[in-house]
Amino acid sequence: APESLMQALEDLDYLAALDNDGNLSEFGIIMSEFPLDPQLSKSILASCEFECVDEMLTIAAMVTAPNCFLHAPPGTEEIALTCWRKFSHPAGDHFTLINVFNAFKEASANSTSQYYSNEKWCRDYFLSCSALRMAEIIRAELVEIMKRIELPISEPDFGSKENILSIKKSLLSGYFMHIARDVDGSGNYLMLTHRQVAQLHPFSSYYNTRRIPEWVLFHEFSISEDNSIRVVSEISPDLFVELVPQYYFSNLPPSESKDILQEAINHLSPVSTMKEEQK
Repeated sequence: APESLMQALEDLDYLAALDNDGNLSEFGIIMSEFPLDPQLSKSILASCEFECVDEMLTIAAMVTAPNCFLHAPPGTEEIALTCWRKFSHPAGDHFTLINVFNAFKEASANSTSQYYSNEKWCRDYFLSCSALRMAEIIRAELVEIMKRIELPISEPDFGSKENILSIKKSLLSGYFMHIARDVDGSGNYLMLTHRQVAQLHPFSSYYNTRRIPEWVLFHEFSISEDNSIRVVSEISPDLFVELVPQYYFSNLPPSESKDILQEAINHLSPVSTMKEEQK
């Protein structure tokens, strides 16, 4: 549909992938080297600047591969949740996926014993072995692309505060159009762009927990799965306004959320007028 095409071009423009004539920009040409969604390509390129490439490649592989969490058989749901909580990261689902991938790699390295293969490890944790193997393959391909186009790959530093902040900045650089806010404190998330209300997907590490973040970045929105947002991580309004293109923000529909973000912008902007008056 023409509307969909125009929306896609607008999204590419927000991501700085197009020049003033509507052709691919130099940045867009590099983004197109990756067989990924534009937002994900942009996040990987941003991770070069924020020095968290190793972690961002893992996230990209995990969200591109099939879902690694298996639907637990009836009667075993609580056991599955207990297993998954071992990988849960307080910063959100993107970070939880890194924990799952790293644990799978460790299990693979230790699976030389005939009594405990990584297939059994996956079954024990209600995880899909085929999905995690696919994530390994995708990640290896992304590493090869990075090397071919001579982009730097930073050393792993997962777990430090600086690294977590850098990952959030990288994600926001590509997914600033995927932001939602809990409007009533009960997990009803209003998306900034669609003005549609969604709930957390049951596979989210925040699902059925006491702590529900107010502002989140999500990987995808699914109408077919009860209007749910999937792969969700907490962000702060200050970080959003720091990284979002101003012309994207100005095109957001009016809402209480936009007013809160505008206050954050006003708070962060230099109070040059006040300083002049004081002088």
